Amino acid sequence: MSENQPNLPNAKKVFIKTYGCQMNVYDSDRMTDALAPHGYSPTQDMGEADLVLLNTCHIREKAAEKVYSELGRIRDFRNEREPGAKKMLIGVAGCVAQAEGEEIMARAPAVDLVFGPQSYHRLPELLSKAQTGRVIDTEFPEEDKFAHLPAARKEVTISRGLTAFLTVQEGCDKFCSFCVVPYTRGAEVSRPVAQVLAEARGLADAGVREITLLGQNVNAYHGLGADGQPVSLGALCHMLAEIDGIERIRYTTSHPRDMDDELIAAHRDLPELMPYLHLPVQSGSDSILKAMNRKHTAAQYFEIIDRIRAARPDMAISGDFIVGFPGETDADFAATVEMVRKIGYASAFSFKYSTRPGTPGAQMDNQIEEHVKAERLEVLQAEITRQSQAFNAGCVGLTMPVLIDKPGRNPGQVSGRSPYLQPVHIPADPGLIGQILPVEIVGQAKNSLEGRIITANAKAV
Repeated sequence: MSENQPNLPNAKKVFIKTYGCQMNVYDSDRMTDALAPHGYSPTQDMGEADLVLLNTCHIREKAAEKVYSELGRIRDFRNEREPGAKKMLIGVAGCVAQAEGEEIMARAPAVDLVFGPQSYHRLPELLSKAQTGRVIDTEFPEEDKFAHLPAARKEVTISRGLTAFLTVQEGCDKFCSFCVVPYTRGAEVSRPVAQVLAEARGLADAGVREITLLGQNVNAYHGLGADGQPVSLGALCHMLAEIDGIERIRYTTSHPRDMDDELIAAHRDLPELMPYLHLPVQSGSDSILKAMNRKHTAAQYFEIIDRIRAARPDMAISGDFIVGFPGETDADFAATVEMVRKIGYASAFSFKYSTRPGTPGAQMDNQIEEHVKAERLEVLQAEITRQSQAFNAGCVGLTMPVLIDKPGRNPGQVSGRSPYLQPVHIPADPGLIGQILPVEIVGQAKNSLEGRIITANAKAV
């Protein structure tokens, strides 16, 4: 028991199930931090929970229905508890809550509270209200939620590992016609520089070696510096690189229109900024990009990639692609496949288009038949898989710094991450966890690499 954590006689437990993106993982951790001063500690056992929270994502197909299905299971679990067992509150957070809060209250009477991603700093207050009646809070508050959240206790941060997410920006002003983010996360907002640096120093003090900066449109970051002037993401990366203990910096997710010269130069100049960039394009067809309201062309995306690789020749590129957007012809899809072939992705995510209520894409004519989407996705994923495996094969024989961050699956094995975010499995002593060591890549599996430590004083197995 930490001296900063009092022995609370009525300590309570919170179980959080997290769906979707890295920012939801970060948000779930911050919910835990917000509840800690009020006597809650996290549990992985729903059976002992006083509070069950579903932190939801609205991006994937049928996201809301999956939430309702899970709520039904939790309701039944609660109803089957022993007579006289402690009361379990059920809450829904995140983007489904933001988009469908009233409907959740109507369809799921077992739910005690619903709150959006901009309201979780008020979670203790909402829980207090939920003791006497159902609560919904899906407003976009004017106050800065991060300013009202307590810092994570050092021992809690240590327990979360050597890598950490750090949200620096939320929301999006791009209004892509397929996307719900502007409606569920709101307009673009950037955290002040001092706030970001303070959180990063706390992470470093707890032993975090690698931070991933998060934002729905992270490279649009423009948080205010000490002089009251906006600071770019590239400049912020320089500041973060000066923090003792922070050895690696990543960021996600970016928009091509915000990939400015300062950020590209940071990739050239900062060894701490990893040579891996997730830069979604969604389609290789100009007509589809226009229908998606992406505000850039395929040629402009190619030009950005060329600038990035000129600055950092070893840069690995990752992307997102949507197939079967309304009106997509065979020629449009062929342009996407050709773009993938020309760029040479280290990895990429690809999805069939699915409508999101309230988005312009849902109202468009020429919706593509499901079997056509499936056929196109199969073709695209085969090409992406081929490229990913080729990229991994190209790493065999190279020596690269690997952050050893956890025990491996097998005895006498550890695992880590390469600069390109690949899992690397290494026969070595678990005492090396926490170090960044030169590793020769000696083989590849389907989704990972195999390596051996070449440092003379490191203890290999």
